[in-house]
Amino acid sequence: MSRAEMTPANTLSELLAANRGVQRSIAYVDGENSERVVSFEELYQRALGILYHLQSLGARPGDKMILYVANNEQFVDAFCGAILGGIVPVPVALGISDEHKRKLLRIARLLAKPFLYTDRRTLDRIAAFASEDDDATTVGELTRRAFLADTLEDISKPGKIHAASPDDTAFIQFSSGSTSDPKGIVLTHRNILTNARGAGEAAAFSETDIALSWMPLTHDMGLIGMFIMMYAHRMQLNIMTTELFVRRPLLWMQVASRKRITITTSPNFGFRHYLKVLGDRGVTDLDLSSIRLLFNGAEPISAPLAREFIARMQPAKLAPRAMYPVYGLAEATLAVSFPRLGASMSSLALDRHQLSVGTTIREIAADGPDAAEFVAVGVPVPYCNLRIVSDADEELPDGQVGHIQISGDNVTRGYYENQQANAAGFTNDGWLRTGDLGVRHADLLYITGRAKEIIFVNGQNYYPHDLESIAYRADGLELGKVVAAGVRPPGASTDELTLFVLHRGGIEEFLPVATAAARLVNEHTGLEVAHTVPVRRIPKTTSGKIQRHLLEAAYLEGEFAPDLAALATLRAQLAQAGGTAVTSSHIEAILKEICDTALERGMSVDENLFELGASSLKLIEIHEKIDEQYPGHVDLTELFDYPTIAELARHLESKLVAGAGVAP
Repeated sequence: MSRAEMTPANTLSELLAANRGVQRSIAYVDGENSERVVSFEELYQRALGILYHLQSLGARPGDKMILYVANNEQFVDAFCGAILGGIVPVPVALGISDEHKRKLLRIARLLAKPFLYTDRRTLDRIAAFASEDDDATTVGELTRRAFLADTLEDISKPGKIHAASPDDTAFIQFSSGSTSDPKGIVLTHRNILTNARGAGEAAAFSETDIALSWMPLTHDMGLIGMFIMMYAHRMQLNIMTTELFVRRPLLWMQVASRKRITITTSPNFGFRHYLKVLGDRGVTDLDLSSIRLLFNGAEPISAPLAREFIARMQPAKLAPRAMYPVYGLAEATLAVSFPRLGASMSSLALDRHQLSVGTTIREIAADGPDAAEFVAVGVPVPYCNLRIVSDADEELPDGQVGHIQISGDNVTRGYYENQQANAAGFTNDGWLRTGDLGVRHADLLYITGRAKEIIFVNGQNYYPHDLESIAYRADGLELGKVVAAGVRPPGASTDELTLFVLHRGGIEEFLPVATAAARLVNEHTGLEVAHTVPVRRIPKTTSGKIQRHLLEAAYLEGEFAPDLAALATLRAQLAQAGGTAVTSSHIEAILKEICDTALERGMSVDENLFELGASSLKLIEIHEKIDEQYPGHVDLTELFDYPTIAELARHLESKLVAGAGVAP
């Protein structure tokens, strides 16, 4: 393919102006036969109209504006409007748990009186939450500087465009997993457009490409990778709501087939979710031959899962070489390395015991007990420099594992108002420490681990100390007695969130502690705790730092298997004794069937969904089925307020009686 040509621009505001006349559009897909199409010209005019209202509210160039809306169309309009006015947008994921609300309030305090772009219902929920958590002052300030998207009617008056400079801050991307101490990654116009140009050259982006994404726009892959980069190369864009993908994942490939999509993307959990729902269904009704790039990133890449997806899609004519494993991070304005076009996906099977920093890798048989398989993620994209170094920041030769560091005009200049993170995040000669470990082999990059101990689940990264700070709220626990870790058993495609809890008593005494800790993490983050493990000691370094890797290794070697088996037996005995309660009403029976099906187990009407480990995906699935039976009567957030079938049934019954005057 010929070298890609991106729209000439030095800033995002120049890009929006240059693309306004391009005959392309964005299709916002929110159902099987439901979408709204907005042309690039219409987007530009709407952005200017929103900018007028933001400026009338008092927003000026350099001011920060939190984007806190679930609607993709509202998000893109407001994001572009802020960019045109030199207002710095700060995307924050809406979420459904208390931890998401706490993260919003922490970010608001860090930004010091930002503006807020949201809707009335969301603002009311934040206010109700804050009144219980002593955050009323922060919410009061946000309310006074809030613009409510659902009150917007007249956008005929254009705002005043600000002439930005390439090194001005374009927007701030807060790390997706951190809640207790969120880090704001400052991205300039130069950062963003440099990386868009480099990615375009590496992947031969073209205005003849047609893109489809279901990734959330608050995630760097959704916002930068699948919106800004694609828009910069004048592609036809299709943005599907993330909730629609979660509820009906098969629509992803159906839309790709119908619209002749050439570029789309997913992390591991998306491929896994699609295949699970697909089951034994055939795909011969699909034609995926148009897809040339299927980006696979946002979490460690599973080679078996990627191969399985390609194999299952063969009857739909998906090209095997379309699978495109990539490496990136928000600090790089996303893209760090891409495979060479046309190359087949390749992987290495390495001895997992020889992957420490400075160690020379050893290839072994893929089916060996000590084998760990890693997928090649290509070579650095143009304008991004990459090196692999020792603990002393000295460059290492190919074949040795080391710390991945990057530099270039695409790399952030630092974290917002965070001197400690900036000091730790950059070397003396200006290279960014990614926190990841990797190796170069035959000129290709492989990501072998992570120095920052981040836990990857469902395409998001979570910091252990955040999860531990939630778990230790359980009675009988305190900080230092619980360790969160991501354990990946052989053959698994993602990390399993595992809690190691210091406990020296019997299993009977441990079960309620384990249940409470897992429930708290699940309830506050939406993450499913795969295992809660009692341990007699928590290994630490001489300086007091927890050695998570030793606990992970002991788990994988089976050291805790007897205790886990005893726990499973105890749970089964308790379930047999008290888990077969007969439902007391017709509503309970319906809700029980929905929950049993989603969780793939029988549950009692008095069991707590979060104690059973219902993940965010499961909650959305349960809510979708409830909404089919009782349309509009139960909000997703009410599953947190009424987490048992009995409680939810009583709540739903009261709504039905009050709303229709008819007893169910």
